[in-house]
Amino acid sequence: MNQNDAAKKIEAGEAFLLKYPETRYKSPLYGALTYAYLQAGNTQKMQEYGEKEIAIAPNDVSTLAILGQTLPRGLHGSTSTPEAQQVLAKSEQYSKQALDITPTLPKPENMTDEAFTSAKNQTLAMAHSGLGLVYVRRGKNAEAIPELEQAVKIDPNPDPVNYYLLGMANKITSHFDDAITAFNKCATMTGPLQGTCKAQAEDAKKQSATQLSAPK
Repeated sequence: MNQNDAAKKIEAGEAFLLKYPETRYKSPLYGALTYAYLQAGNTQKMQEYGEKEIAIAPNDVSTLAILGQTLPRGLHGSTSTPEAQQVLAKSEQYSKQALDITPTLPKPENMTDEAFTSAKNQTLAMAHSGLGLVYVRRGKNAEAIPELEQAVKIDPNPDPVNYYLLGMANKITSHFDDAITAFNKCATMTGPLQGTCKAQAEDAKKQSATQLSAPK
């Protein structure tokens, strides 16, 4: 969904809710608006509709995973403030709920095994990513690594942000070879992180030549 499509979906969804505030289709509308606002870059409205959706559909793993991954990515500056700590706590909760519930979901009758597995893996990858970033933000890089490794392993369309975070967590914990591998993966993906990941890969190589690598 591009930004124009997202804007159209937002306009239609908001208009429908305004006209039919007690509609029985609140849950699918809230879920759709959560995703549309994410695509439009409006994380405040994404969170607002996502939390409305979770309140009435606590097993909506897609929305849980979106919130879990996106909320900590919106944090900038110090994470020691009460507000930042609250965001991290929410993200941890949503990510863990998605990880707990997703494997238990039955396959819809009209969905192929392949499509169902792909959808589950995409949800799980977002949840692992969110939890990994929470740990990174808290300075728990060793705990972040297995979460981010899972995120890039099972995601049908791996996110360069996760490779970057995995590289940083490995670099900080002196796992230089793993850091270089992650940064190089990120550097092959077109996007705003490409140059940063190339530079980080070179820096990790330099550090590996002058510092001892930590055992796995």
